[in-house]
Amino acid sequence: MLGARGGWQALRRCSSLPRAVRLRVREALGARQPVDEVKVQGWVRSVRSQKEVLFLHINDGSSLESLQVVADPSLENRDLTFGSAVEVQGKLVKSPHKRQNMELKAESIRVVGPCDTWSFPLKMKERHPLEYVRQFPHLRCRNNTLGSLLRIRSEATAAIHSFFQDNGYVHIHTPIITSNDCEGAGELFHIETSNEARESAEKTHFFNVPAFLTVSGQLHLEVMAGAFTHVFTFGPTFRAENSQSRRHLAEFYMVEAELSFIESLQDVVQVMEDLLKTATSTVLSKCPHDVELFHKYIRPAQKDRLEQMLKNKFVTISYNEAVEILKQASQTFTFKPEWGCDLQTEHEKYLVKHCGDVPVFVINYPYDLKPFYMRDNEDGPQHTVAAVDLLVPGIGELCGGSLREERLPFLKSRLQRLGLADAYQWYLDLRKFGSVPHGGFGMGFERYLQYILGVDNIKDVIPFPRFSHSCLL
Repeated sequence: MLGARGGWQALRRCSSLPRAVRLRVREALGARQPVDEVKVQGWVRSVRSQKEVLFLHINDGSSLESLQVVADPSLENRDLTFGSAVEVQGKLVKSPHKRQNMELKAESIRVVGPCDTWSFPLKMKERHPLEYVRQFPHLRCRNNTLGSLLRIRSEATAAIHSFFQDNGYVHIHTPIITSNDCEGAGELFHIETSNEARESAEKTHFFNVPAFLTVSGQLHLEVMAGAFTHVFTFGPTFRAENSQSRRHLAEFYMVEAELSFIESLQDVVQVMEDLLKTATSTVLSKCPHDVELFHKYIRPAQKDRLEQMLKNKFVTISYNEAVEILKQASQTFTFKPEWGCDLQTEHEKYLVKHCGDVPVFVINYPYDLKPFYMRDNEDGPQHTVAAVDLLVPGIGELCGGSLREERLPFLKSRLQRLGLADAYQWYLDLRKFGSVPHGGFGMGFERYLQYILGVDNIKDVIPFPRFSHSCLL
């Protein structure tokens, strides 16, 4: 298939080509001049037959907008229905309609794959709610809303990679199967072979040690941060938590970064803010129509929220300040805010509203609330660590990060108290050989998509909802 550049090169050469130039719908819609012989392939989104003319709209997933095809009624056949796969050849001409720049005047229409419209669960010109299409995980990508979501997801992935590469980060592929449980990151999926499951009494392990699906690439990134000053990873993570809720997934993608030779927690905070703003700006500029679909029909107020986010500096408050704000709130919370307790989603959303409905960094959490690798602030009497959570409107926590404890005596003492010194001897070794101040953060990719699009259910921003419709996808 021709890429965008290849398509335009083909357009420039088309006058000398004996064969039809194959164009994607997006390329055809963006053409500036008529083209005599083109071929477009895709799926029929609508069919309208009149006495003297046949109208089709076809889409190939390259854009939200479909290409209008105008044909002689003699080209119609009974397999040319909504949902059928077609190949159309003809002339690309200027469209008389204001809504579309170009249209395809068909000379031939070939039905590549017919569609049984009676049993096909998606219906022509119906705006199916997300709850309905969630029942059909194998077909829902053909729905306009999910098609837009997947294009946005693709562009957001590219934007995040570009941000890190443009800023000199090295991309690291961290393991998916690991013996490392990244203390405090979440419940684990334990991996066994089928033989191990049947012969559990013997308790032999495929890797000679217990193995898990990764909950975070952070500790592996810290290894790499001993040789590269800026590293990141972007891959699947797994947490054995209740994934039937609207907020949680058992499998999701995580963006994680580590920075060496940093001065303070503010260095980490700044990268988090820059990443969020840069990635969002890129998505809004590259997928305007797809994003508009969500902002118009799913969450109309989200466009204003994003504009506020992009033009304003994020607010920073301490955990101590956050608890005091919550204690003085007139709102009654399900979970009473107390110093030393983790912030719940209801607390996080309230704090964002209290601070002007813009993203909020909460820093310096209680020492006993956070994992062993976070840097001790050596303060008192309320002992804290240099940790940060980024809270955003409508979601709550989006990112979490910290300075890492680079001082061997502090780290060793805490691991010994937790009974983890032997298991994390390799981690202590990192502090013996050229240890430097460093820190990092992680961002859940699906929650990021929820935030920019205003989607309530996190399962509506993933390509395949798992364990749905009696099949595992």
